[in-house]
Amino acid sequence: MAVHELAGQPPHHSMLVNVPLLVTRYFVDRPDISNESHRVAFGTSGHRGSSLNGSFNETHILAIAQAVCDYRRSNGYTGPLFVGRDTHALSEPSFVNVVEVLAANETPIMVQKGFGYTPTPVVSHAILAHNRSNPPGLADGIVITPSHNPPEDGGLNTIRRPAARRIRRSRDGSRIEPTCCSKTETGMCGAFLMQKRWQRVSCTSTITCGRTWMICAMS
Repeated sequence: MAVHELAGQPPHHSMLVNVPLLVTRYFVDRPDISNESHRVAFGTSGHRGSSLNGSFNETHILAIAQAVCDYRRSNGYTGPLFVGRDTHALSEPSFVNVVEVLAANETPIMVQKGFGYTPTPVVSHAILAHNRSNPPGLADGIVITPSHNPPEDGGLNTIRRPAARRIRRSRDGSRIEPTCCSKTETGMCGAFLMQKRWQRVSCTSTITCGRTWMICAMS
């Protein structure tokens, strides 16, 4: 494989993303439902897009988060919902919107202690670990990430109970492992879980400029 001419060099200014514009358009722009590219479109397990082209903004995330709450309610989900996010620029405002909606629906929310960034396998592992303990309410999750997509993109993926697509039993049927993990990666997932600590989020509401905002703190 040929080495790219820019390998090991700082990116050219023309390649950088205008983060203030990206986040501003996330909050300001509204999707045009007559435009198919502006509609929510789930791929493998989530929605991806960019606020720069109207395919990923606050309206999308509020609607998806509410749909998750409605689905949980209609299917009797009472356990915690683990929420993780990555370092893409749109993940931070998306995270705020998701927590806002979940809190308004009185959904038990679990985030990484210190509100840190959380790899997808860690969220999957946390859900599996919780559900293995035969709790009164099983867990599911949301991961805010566009994965390998460009820096200007955002994404929101759901991990639903019983997450049959994401788990497999070992040959003797004694263990459950994430399907995303090879034998080596399974050990890495366990190591990540040992390093990450989850904490419940407590939220109260306040009215600012005519809008209800959720003020959240770790409990």
